Amino acid sequence: MLLETFVEKDRFTGTCYRAANWLHVGQTQGRGKLGPSGKQSVPIKDVWLYPLGKGFKNRLIR
Repeated sequence: MLLETFVEKDRFTGTCYRAANWLHVGQTQGRGKLGPSGKQSVPIKDVWLYPLGKGFKNRLIR
């Protein structure tokens, strides 16, 4: 299982995610869910993932 977050590239650098060992996997295209195809309508964001290890559910319920 993975956690996923999006960081607005023009406003933040994602330093806290990098320091916490999140993985930078790329950027959004800035089109948004309902935006016109091929045109930027929302800010471009960096995509960060964090893989959860085995047994993460047990750790959460403790």
